[in-house]
Amino acid sequence: MTQNGWARTAPTIAEVARIAGVSRATVSRVMNGRTTVDAELASRVREVADQLHYRPSNVARSLSLGRTETVAVVVPDLANPMFQQVLRGVASAASESGYRVLVADTAEDSVDEEKVALDARLRCDAVVLVSPRMPEPTLRALLPEIEPVVVVNRAPDGTTPTLGIDYADGIEQIVDHLARLGHRHLLYLAGPTSSASHSARLEALRVAAARREDLRLSEMPAGSSVDSGYAAAQDVLASRATAVVAYNDLVAFGLLARLNELGVAVPGDLSITGFDDIELARYATPSLTTATVPQVELGRLAWEHLRRSAAGDDVDPTPPLIRPLLAVRASTGPVPPAVRLRRRTQPVTDRPGEPHVQSAPRWTTDGRAHVLSATVRTGARPGAATPLARYEPGDTIPPVHSPRPFLHPVHTAAGTALTQTSPVDHRHHYGVSVAVPVVNGTSYWGGRTFLRDEGPTLLPNHGRQVSTGVRLDDDGSTLVDDVLWRDERDRPLLREDRRLSARALPDERGWALRWTTELRAEHGDLRIESPATNGRPGAGYGGLFWRLPSADLTTVLGEGLVGEEAVHGSRSPWLAFVQRREARTTTLLLVQGADEARPWFVRVAEYVGAGPALAWDAPVAVPAGDVLRAGLAAVVVDRALTQDEAAALAAEVWA
Repeated sequence: MTQNGWARTAPTIAEVARIAGVSRATVSRVMNGRTTVDAELASRVREVADQLHYRPSNVARSLSLGRTETVAVVVPDLANPMFQQVLRGVASAASESGYRVLVADTAEDSVDEEKVALDARLRCDAVVLVSPRMPEPTLRALLPEIEPVVVVNRAPDGTTPTLGIDYADGIEQIVDHLARLGHRHLLYLAGPTSSASHSARLEALRVAAARREDLRLSEMPAGSSVDSGYAAAQDVLASRATAVVAYNDLVAFGLLARLNELGVAVPGDLSITGFDDIELARYATPSLTTATVPQVELGRLAWEHLRRSAAGDDVDPTPPLIRPLLAVRASTGPVPPAVRLRRRTQPVTDRPGEPHVQSAPRWTTDGRAHVLSATVRTGARPGAATPLARYEPGDTIPPVHSPRPFLHPVHTAAGTALTQTSPVDHRHHYGVSVAVPVVNGTSYWGGRTFLRDEGPTLLPNHGRQVSTGVRLDDDGSTLVDDVLWRDERDRPLLREDRRLSARALPDERGWALRWTTELRAEHGDLRIESPATNGRPGAGYGGLFWRLPSADLTTVLGEGLVGEEAVHGSRSPWLAFVQRREARTTTLLLVQGADEARPWFVRVAEYVGAGPALAWDAPVAVPAGDVLRAGLAAVVVDRALTQDEAAALAAEVWA
């Protein structure tokens, strides 16, 4: 500071020229990177500039060069993380070329948008228009005035470089996913009417629904914000739809929040999907099923087209649409049992009788997952191919849940779901899976780890099971998976040989599944533990674990045993869950392998789930090179089994 309190003025180009003994024009040419200056003079100028901490004026430089080296990005709502990520992509790519970004937010005002874009172009060298809301005639008249320009998320005009998303493909993936889960009434929470992406998504939904005779589509105005989704919750419930397709992830977030306050289970009572896959989608409660749009890459592509267009290069004004990828997470599940049963039990006078599995169940590949299906006949109705179970790779499970392959949904022949994934009470439960609390210090169960004298503690010790190669036998009756268990540091810990096979039980009008697993200590000794081995009595869970949905009434049976207290901790060769949901009764019979008699970990009151425990009250050691074998068979029938019937089936299922 000087004596009068003002800061010392910055060094000028004249000072640099005087000290270096050159003209101001020479200094300007050197600082602008021109190569016409003698190397010795240029070196002297840079040395003096460094000593004086001289920096060229950007304004003066822009006037000299005739450009600002700034690009404007005009977005309708900067609060939307989707637009933030597109902006990030533009900014990072532009900076690599020495450009900076000016951002203009039109606050969803389609009337003022044209003026904002014109003003931005006056201050910048080029413009990126992201999801412009203005009417089509206004947009087409504006584009020639603000060239060079790139448009994101509007229909192309054949002249202006335009980047678009294949919304039809993304919506088709969402609808197909929901239809496979049994949903027949979908509700679309609509976006802003001025949004071209809303129009494209709505049209795609209508087309997808029209192709499916049994699918009903309802539409409801909402908006593009969290608040709009939150406000729509009551109307969503009144629609009686079983699944909601939200305009975007923010709308889905708001709906999830309000449904949670209202005590509505997602996806138990209602499935919800979003669109865009913004950063927070996987961290929602429950994690959000959504269509993934590569937002940052979209921004980088916009800059690349803009750069080439400004340079006069040939640019394809209509590049191929970008295809979204469906991210299936915990917010979608099978159609609620009450709805499904209401649909299936409508009077059909000419088709009486219970569902009957006609053909041997077979595995087929369905994209990244594998589906077990069989022909099911109901009374006089001709048999139809019906999905019974789905084997998911589990690689999208959040790390804190210990990612692992799992079965979900598993259905009876009548379509009743007998599995639940990522429920509110235990987010880390996933259908049917091999889940072990602790192996050599790493959790393959998910959630909190029980520590002696400390209790359940959330630790960064979660490993993952990686499906390295699923194959099917010649007739498709058996699925074989080679699973690599990686520890918390992502190092190989053990290898698992896993086999899942199924067969029909025609006399019982049901079907049976056999799951065998071999844990191979190929990377050293293994030590398997549970909360019980660390001081929590009765909590010896870990191994093959089956999580069921709740029901109006659940009874658990064992060999000569009835009730949770009696079966929990017993070494009964089998246990059976008999559940009643409105007009339907089902039985899930779980049978241990013939050479095994491990204690059962059972829950009914808190939630419904069970599995034979590997480490019930003492750690289990598997020396290097050895193998630990475990097996569990399941019999699925659409009626209540008595203890005698369950015992008889249990004796046959491993035959």
